[in-house]
Amino acid sequence: MSENGEDSPHRSRTPGSAAGPDGRPGAGSGGRAGPRPEEIRFFGTTWVHHDGRYGLRRVAVAAGSLAAAVAGCLVLRFAYQGLETARVGGFVDLLVVVTFSVCSAVAFRKTWEGFSRRPADPAREESLRSLRMIGFIGALLAYFLRSLTEAPGEKLRRAEYETALARYQKRQGARTGNPAVRRKPRRR
Repeated sequence: MSENGEDSPHRSRTPGSAAGPDGRPGAGSGGRAGPRPEEIRFFGTTWVHHDGRYGLRRVAVAAGSLAAAVAGCLVLRFAYQGLETARVGGFVDLLVVVTFSVCSAVAFRKTWEGFSRRPADPAREESLRSLRMIGFIGALLAYFLRSLTEAPGEKLRRAEYETALARYQKRQGARTGNPAVRRKPRRR
């Protein structure tokens, strides 16, 4: 699960400037020009105006991520019981517990940071993918906690969208009149 990367890290477009069906940036459905909000997994674009059962979606995402974290803990418990049954030794038991604890802590931190800022180095984030998969419980708990206050990543995407919208409106304000009917200077 990549919270930032609900979207691909290899995305070439800028945040808040979705391409429309005709391929032009900002030309979205209904002929609406300008930047469009980036979709968030499970929320789509309902986070912009908190419509479309946004509250219900937040509750469902929070409950789902917490249930998945609990289920993951149960699976890890069964795996640990398997190690105890196999009598692999205290060192291996300790190693497994420490590994999952550290990976969960790192996954929590990286997931939580991903909700507030884009990664500076996407290649480094990609190299941490396996560590985040091992520490999936930490990532799920971060998702759960963020869902209690907002859609995960909403604050970041809202800031990017409002910045893109302000830039777009500023550019539109600078364009006055119809350039097609602009007078050409007379030759002397």
